[in-house]
Amino acid sequence: MLPLARWVMRGTPHATGAAAAAALVPWLFWLSAAIAALVTLRRGLAPALPVIIAAALPTGWWWMRGDAIPLASLLLVTLMAVVLRARMRWSETLIVATLVAAVMIQIGVFLPPGGAGPLLDTLRQSSPEVGRMLDDLAARGVDTQRMAALLIGGVTGLIVTLASVACLALARSWQAGLYNPGGFRSEFHTLRLGSRELLMLLAIAVVGGLLTWPALAIMSWVPLLVSGVALIHGLIGLKGMNGLWLVAFYALLLTTWPMILIVLLLGLIDTFADFRGRLARSQ
Repeated sequence: MLPLARWVMRGTPHATGAAAAAALVPWLFWLSAAIAALVTLRRGLAPALPVIIAAALPTGWWWMRGDAIPLASLLLVTLMAVVLRARMRWSETLIVATLVAAVMIQIGVFLPPGGAGPLLDTLRQSSPEVGRMLDDLAARGVDTQRMAALLIGGVTGLIVTLASVACLALARSWQAGLYNPGGFRSEFHTLRLGSRELLMLLAIAVVGGLLTWPALAIMSWVPLLVSGVALIHGLIGLKGMNGLWLVAFYALLLTTWPMILIVLLLGLIDTFADFRGRLARSQ
């Protein structure tokens, strides 16, 4: 896809047209967001505004039709690109994305039109067992509509955040391929949460519990997951292992919960152990 990125960076009209066209096509919003992020990373927010607006108009139309994911992804990716350009630290960028995505979940950005009520009514009609379970929860004092809203918003918010991180990584790899070959590989392979960032994530989760904002706790593990993925990439790169190991890793990560927990744990331990630093020194 590097030729596409090269064509996009030929000028603002190219980037604007490509971002708008990709945003119009269903399920190509990620490409539009990546193009906006590439221009933002390379030129800054002000020069990238025409591209961002061109992408926001079609995604805004999708939002008016009940799909908030394209517009939310565009805004989140653009925000992360601004932070990464200014701070040059993936860890801080991920924490900012976590906070913004948690706010989106909490205010109900990802809920379908009409909220969770129509969905619960559909579930009750389609499955008597689910209806009895919901009635039992309601009898115990559980607000089923609030629980369903949190579940729908939380799952959607997680997917949007992870997809936005992937879009930013794609834009960063384009930028490196065009202007700094090999730069993204070394940058991502060294991504690691420091003790300060880990304390910030812990504070976010605690504040979420105190304020009864469960979305903060739901999202607080995303930077750890990305850090764990970067650790695996870094270790495979340092050992010079075949790329098929990465294919197998992602296959397990996308299909098994235990693998996700292992990666989270590795990302947490790496904050203190620095596996890549130890391996590099031993070599």
